[in-house]
Amino acid sequence: MTAPVFVVEHFDAGGGGRYVLDGPEGRHAVSVKRLRAGEDVVLTDGAGRWADCVVLDAEGKDRLILQLDSVSEEPAEEPRVTVVQALPKGDRGELAVETMTEVGVDAIVPWAAARCITQWKGDRGVKALGKWRATAREAGKQSRRVRFPEVAEAATTKQVAALLAGADFAAVLHESGDAPLATADLPATGEIVLVVGPEGGVAPEELALFEEAGARAYRLGRSVLRTSTAGTAAAAVLLARTGRWS
Repeated sequence: MTAPVFVVEHFDAGGGGRYVLDGPEGRHAVSVKRLRAGEDVVLTDGAGRWADCVVLDAEGKDRLILQLDSVSEEPAEEPRVTVVQALPKGDRGELAVETMTEVGVDAIVPWAAARCITQWKGDRGVKALGKWRATAREAGKQSRRVRFPEVAEAATTKQVAALLAGADFAAVLHESGDAPLATADLPATGEIVLVVGPEGGVAPEELALFEEAGARAYRLGRSVLRTSTAGTAAAAVLLARTGRWS
């Protein structure tokens, strides 16, 4: 079992590399994980900086005393994989974010597609985006990542088209695709952008706009996946094909 991951804002250690993990993360480490002296932990800022640490002691219910000797930087992986995720119903959005984070997606863009039943407006949109970002953070910790995926503001169809136009490889999961994603010619570096439509599918006018921006329609396989699982399945295909899982 790899060492548990905790998120910190800084890596400032005191004399002799003594670091105090407190607050919510410290409470989770002491009261939930029940970490004790001699055990290993990883600290990260979620943006690639991280440190291997050893537990020295626990104080009270929310302070873990660690030995921190050095901080490392994990470079961003290539190619970068961004998934544009149409807004699902209920809590399926968090499920999509959780599993895409676990497989290794680098960025997630919520998309208010024409056929989305769910709409992010006003306070509801702010709350929903907050849930997606919190889910990415927790899933990043759970999957032992030190570089968590970015969850962008909700995008319009025109904004998604602009994102696709700037990609090195742009794809839309759609039943009209004449080629499987598993055989696509993928770049070794740069940006891959994948669009996952809503349960009702990508509207014809959206597909036309995306194709005009340089994206191609691809299919995954014979079965039809829900929008909350399609992105994870497709990302796994891409990560394996680009060598990031090798």
